[in-house]
Amino acid sequence: MSGPGIPEVSGLRSRLVVWLFHHFFFLRRGMTLGVRAACFDRDGRIFMVRHTYVPGWYLPGGGVERHETALGALEKELREEGNLVMTGPPELFHVYYNRGASKRDHVLFYRVEVEQTEPRKPDREIAESGFFDLASLPKDVTSATLRRIREVTGQEPPSDMW
Repeated sequence: MSGPGIPEVSGLRSRLVVWLFHHFFFLRRGMTLGVRAACFDRDGRIFMVRHTYVPGWYLPGGGVERHETALGALEKELREEGNLVMTGPPELFHVYYNRGASKRDHVLFYRVEVEQTEPRKPDREIAESGFFDLASLPKDVTSATLRRIREVTGQEPPSDMW
């Protein structure tokens, strides 16, 4: 669901936005590093987000900024994208090379147990979010997200490529 006044971006425009972000960060940082997490609640449901600027459902995460630790970035992204707090230490599941983003991008992928402090309201970045049973994920989950879920749940071995 997208709320009133929350624009959805798709197609060529969304690819342009993503391209601009990655090139901006490439110029600022050289190598880019991101964090993403499979966040499970106490009922075993997984948390996912749907952004306003790219199509599909994703696991929460984002870039690691200068002077920020990977765990600090993970904690910040979970809070910002889902009002999530970790209830235990995050487990680093795998490190991926994300050549789809750039030739220098890597993603640290964590498995995390979380609680949501309050439901995340839609805004200009997040159109929709929520916890989902693994047997009934939302439509339009991205292929990379489905691969990560199959890997973290032991249905297939991890790949080195995002």
